[in-house]
Amino acid sequence: MKLYIPKQAASIIQTLSSHGYEAFVVGGCVRDSILGKTPSDWDITTSARPEQVKALFAKTIDTGIKHGTVTVMMDKVGYEVTTYRIDGTYEDHRRPNDVTFTTSLREDLMRRDFTINAMAYNDADGLIDLFGGMDDLENKVIRCVGQAKDRFEEDALRMLRAVRFAGQLNFRIEHSTREAIAACCENIRDVSAERIQMELLKLLISGHPEILKEAYSTGLTAVFFPEFDRMMDTAQRNPHHCYSVGEHTLHAVRTIEPNPVLRLTMLLHDVGKPATKTTDEYGIDHFYNHYKVGADMSKEILKRLKFDNKTIQIVCQLISHHDIRFKDPKTNGRRHVRKVMHSIGPTLFPYLLKVMEADVRSQSDYYQAEKLAILKETWEAYEEILKDQDCLSLKDLKINGNQLKALGIREGKVIGAILNTLLSMVLEHPELNEYSYLKELALKIYRQLR
Repeated sequence: MKLYIPKQAASIIQTLSSHGYEAFVVGGCVRDSILGKTPSDWDITTSARPEQVKALFAKTIDTGIKHGTVTVMMDKVGYEVTTYRIDGTYEDHRRPNDVTFTTSLREDLMRRDFTINAMAYNDADGLIDLFGGMDDLENKVIRCVGQAKDRFEEDALRMLRAVRFAGQLNFRIEHSTREAIAACCENIRDVSAERIQMELLKLLISGHPEILKEAYSTGLTAVFFPEFDRMMDTAQRNPHHCYSVGEHTLHAVRTIEPNPVLRLTMLLHDVGKPATKTTDEYGIDHFYNHYKVGADMSKEILKRLKFDNKTIQIVCQLISHHDIRFKDPKTNGRRHVRKVMHSIGPTLFPYLLKVMEADVRSQSDYYQAEKLAILKETWEAYEEILKDQDCLSLKDLKINGNQLKALGIREGKVIGAILNTLLSMVLEHPELNEYSYLKELALKIYRQLR
């Protein structure tokens, strides 16, 4: 098997080899190359010690020298070169207390997580596959190197990585590996929120985010995302729904485009439903105000998982608006659309429509066609509003605070109240957004307030 290696990485391997050391590209770049994907980075493993690597190259960075990693800079691109090593004992289910350098490639590959990530390659020796990685790639299987329980006891994040790789590659998790995740799931508590967030986000934007269900069925989400378990356990006996809250959520996540904010929104859009569920005398379930409760819950969940403030703000805005019911814009005009655009902002409004469409497409067939038709008409109304440059905010009003002051209105609170009253009127009737009319109306309101 012949794999393409970038010129710079090949040059590093050649330099190490010409000085008597073994060197191979290793791990994810080998896996992705075999699968026909373009690797995002190229890691190199070598029998050379860190100080020997540093002596051979003009520019290096000690990125992880304690664990044998030196970054070699080639044409302003960094390549991590790591010495063959054996990991010492793990006490925190995350990192070894120490490492021992070795000259054995086999011992280095034995410490890696999954067989598909434990292959090495160079042009001279070809593919080195000591643990059946090629078979597992062909059979679309995620399998640990050696005993799965040992790998997960060493590094608990590997359990979530197994689920993430299953989602990214559309592979299944091998039975004994899956059983070991279920047995070790509590160890995920020892993994930082930042690392969990990274793996969760990679899974969400993958081709198969619904494989998050594996994290639920093996007990992982019960530890780091218990709200999801409650969604999975909450039925929706309602003609608009054909799935539990959790299953509906998984369908909605997969339905929407793989944008991180949109997929996070779909993951959390109904997180408030378990807490707001009621059942009427006919046995129909209702979830009144679940969007408000869900927005508050989502803020806490995203904070817990260390998401940035901007992401939290956008996701919570979308969740708090996602249950709006648009009236038919053809018969009711664009009034309601303008009000919602004002409330959430013109930039986020198309995101909101995408969220609402994914939500509808993941429900039952009950009135689904009608709901989608109204959303289509709402899209058209949104585009017409932008084209006509309808007033949507205070900055779009043809009168401002300074102009009100020039009219003799000095009190700040009064100015704010008048402008908001004018805006509410113009949102209803955009044709009234003219300075002369707004001036007269502002003065009339001011006289009434005095």
